[in-house]
Amino acid sequence: MGTIAKNKREVKLYYNSNNSLGQQAFAYVQATNKDVLAIDISKTKVTGTQWTELAKNLDLAVADLVDKKHPNFKEAYGSEPVNLKETDWIKVLQSEPTCLKGPVLINGSRHYLIKTPSEVSKYLPSETH
Repeated sequence: MGTIAKNKREVKLYYNSNNSLGQQAFAYVQATNKDVLAIDISKTKVTGTQWTELAKNLDLAVADLVDKKHPNFKEAYGSEPVNLKETDWIKVLQSEPTCLKGPVLINGSRHYLIKTPSEVSKYLPSETH
């Protein structure tokens, strides 16, 4: 059993409110008819275990959650391919939340790495009342 609770009536969004993709994805999530738990990683520390679980459920490595083209990442690590241990990639996400590649949406037991804000609507029922 993982550390991130799953509930078919709840949607979780791990996002960074300091970038437009995160802000817009959050707005889309607010339109759902499910309960929403939004985790703003710029304000809430996500544990290493949670990052590992998110990556695993996305069928990715933790390194794949990091935007290696982001200016903050390039400033710290350069432009050459970077070979870090999983614990180091977790530290990158924890210390530099702007480097998250995109919001992570959890709808029930399904996980999605969001690349465009409108993509959120594909994975969520919209409010119909």
